[in-house]
Amino acid sequence: MQIRVLGCSGSIAAGSRTTAFLVDGTILIDAGTGVGDLTLDEMVAIDHIVITHSHLDHVLAIGLLADSVTRRRRAANRPPIGVHALPETIAALRAHVFNGVIWPDFSRLPDAANPVLRFQTVSVGEHLHLGGHHLEVLPARHTVPAVGYAVHGADGAWVFTGDTGPNPALWQRLASLRVATLVIETAFRDDELELAGISQHLCPSLLAQELRQLTHPTEVCITHIKPGEVEAVMSEISAQGSPHRVRALATGDVIELAGPAG
Repeated sequence: MQIRVLGCSGSIAAGSRTTAFLVDGTILIDAGTGVGDLTLDEMVAIDHIVITHSHLDHVLAIGLLADSVTRRRRAANRPPIGVHALPETIAALRAHVFNGVIWPDFSRLPDAANPVLRFQTVSVGEHLHLGGHHLEVLPARHTVPAVGYAVHGADGAWVFTGDTGPNPALWQRLASLRVATLVIETAFRDDELELAGISQHLCPSLLAQELRQLTHPTEVCITHIKPGEVEAVMSEISAQGSPHRVRALATGDVIELAGPAG
């Protein structure tokens, strides 16, 4: 199983792309600006988009992707692209994006019977079986309703926390999982601890508290660092020491796991 990092930044700048991961070429986890680096053929191959939450840096490419692939998917008689998210996230997308003002409603276009997108609700703890892949919806704590995801492989799970502050429920679940790779956010430096708390994100000191709950040494990839802040954030993380193999995630990284698991 291959997970390709299309974007992992907390904002945009030259060379930075916001959050998007591509699983074996067919499943998008979040749909930030990194989706725009895919070829049209690669976009057409995507059958499912799973979304952590409604913030723009995680959803803005959904509508643009739909517009790009409509003709090609219709000509190939492909089914609608499943967009899987919490009910609150889907409600936000319908009200604020696919409303005919910001963007056309591709869940009703080209026609209501054969749309490009089909919204499907998820809930925390649900297991999704999408195109031969097994995904699990994980709890997250953010300023809007949010989730993370685990992609289960034969030898362990790739876990993405999504945007989250301190999250006891996540660690309760991960205690019974074999975590092969953990992708976890650290959006702020420690001098912005108060802002991290207000916005329900992590900073290095909060990250250290979270990782103490991960009971076995694991590959830990840090995501959602803002452009220009990577060196400072990673320096603070490194200074704390960790039994885990911690590195900054980068756009273009490819993570290989055995699997997928059924």
